[in-house]
Amino acid sequence: MSNKRLKTAKYGYIILSVLLCALGIVLIAFPGFSVSMLCWIGGILLILFGIVKIVGYVSKDLYRLAFQYDLAFGILLIALGAVLILRTDSMVHIICILLGVCILADALLKVQISIDSKMFGIRLWWMILAAAVLTGVAGFLLIFRPYESAQAVMILLGISLLTEGILNLITVLTVVKICNKKASVDSVEIDYDMF
Repeated sequence: MSNKRLKTAKYGYIILSVLLCALGIVLIAFPGFSVSMLCWIGGILLILFGIVKIVGYVSKDLYRLAFQYDLAFGILLIALGAVLILRTDSMVHIICILLGVCILADALLKVQISIDSKMFGIRLWWMILAAAVLTGVAGFLLIFRPYESAQAVMILLGISLLTEGILNLITVLTVVKICNKKASVDSVEIDYDMF
């Protein structure tokens, strides 16, 4: 049962990360994108990501790294997603700050995961760290919005979402291991599935 939950969390992470990357590319290419529509799409993605994070947290990940902070963060994302959907009119002006705080917080947690990954001996820990630093900078800039132009802010939001999606992909592909356990009387065989 926990293996099924882990697979659901892993593939859910991958699908939602690809969707974040796609949304980021859309915002970069079309900075005039509707902010109201962005609130709806962002809210739905946050709720789905929150659910996947909670499922990941209750699963039995081999290293227990990628999902270690995801119970509280998953609940927070579900709440923020609901607020974005239910209070779209009042959220239009603060969506960038709200998403920037979420992106910055996730990047900081991923820095911790990269350090823990290094201690576990995961070779690609530095990729998580590099992506987390880049994503953290993008989230920080999104909060403080150094540009006044609405189009520049949307492009920055697109870059932030793209880097967040890439960070999640790198993390889930390098750290989450699914064990296929086949128990026999004498031994337990473990098969590591990278993807």
